[in-house]
Amino acid sequence: MGKFTVPDKVLFICTGSKCAKRGGKDMYKLAHKFAKHAKDDIEVFRIECTDRCDYAPVCTISPGNTWLKEYSPKEVLKLLED
Repeated sequence: MGKFTVPDKVLFICTGSKCAKRGGKDMYKLAHKFAKHAKDDIEVFRIECTDRCDYAPVCTISPGNTWLKEYSPKEVLKLLED
């Protein structure tokens, strides 16, 4: 069994149709750039649909299992910095 490194933080961003239209796609691009230059080891994943379209855009940050709805990019980046 192989081993691999585990990131300090993981950000899952929904880029399904409603979330993408409401900023999810742009948030993914921004967070991906942010993660490259962050002091912590952060991985950003694009996911298709969380089935929470009424709250679009939606993302989640681990550890802590923090879910954000109708977020602004500023909110997400602040949580990643903390």
